Amino acid sequence: MSGTTRITKFGHACVRLEKDGRAIAIDPGALTPEPDVLDGVEAVLVTHEHFDHLDPERLRAAPVDVYTCAGTARRLGALGGRVHTVRGGDQFTAAGFEVAVVGDKHHFSHPDAPPVDNVGFLVDGAVLHPGDALTEVADASTLLVPGQAPWLTVPALVDYLRRTRPRRAYAVHDGLLNDWGLKVLDDVLAMEAARSGADIRRLRPGQSVDL
Repeated sequence: MSGTTRITKFGHACVRLEKDGRAIAIDPGALTPEPDVLDGVEAVLVTHEHFDHLDPERLRAAPVDVYTCAGTARRLGALGGRVHTVRGGDQFTAAGFEVAVVGDKHHFSHPDAPPVDNVGFLVDGAVLHPGDALTEVADASTLLVPGQAPWLTVPALVDYLRRTRPRRAYAVHDGLLNDWGLKVLDDVLAMEAARSGADIRRLRPGQSVDL
């Protein structure tokens, strides 16, 4: 990546990436309570249509382009030409960031509900937000890893980290946890950080890291 990229976590699964005075946001859903999350943002990337990742009303009110999968794009038809449908293998530029699209479906979560469309975003060849999937990308040195979900177990989380071996892994997607659950997640991440020597930890809402 050129320049310094700042990653800031908002709410549950949302992050904002800033570089050279420009910004994009990924997954500002209904569990993202901060009213200023889209301030200064030029484009929003949405991995999939579930409420914790998508807030249609917020996007209608914001003058930004939206890049998302086909399933989510159908729900945002009222936004017209501001919505750009992408799929795995696509590449685009947004606010000076180079974005590659990876993956295609949400992780299996219920026997009666086929997985919805889900795309991950690899930003500047280094930062991966997979959405609700355990997509593997060899070049992702920084992984925004799902920390907790109804479809995710601790062994699966640890296995994903060990298979992808990122230099940095920052857990998001933790808004359904109470304080005890967050402590368990923090302990799991600390154990894996000690084992691997990588920077593995949870980002708190409002916390930033510079790459």
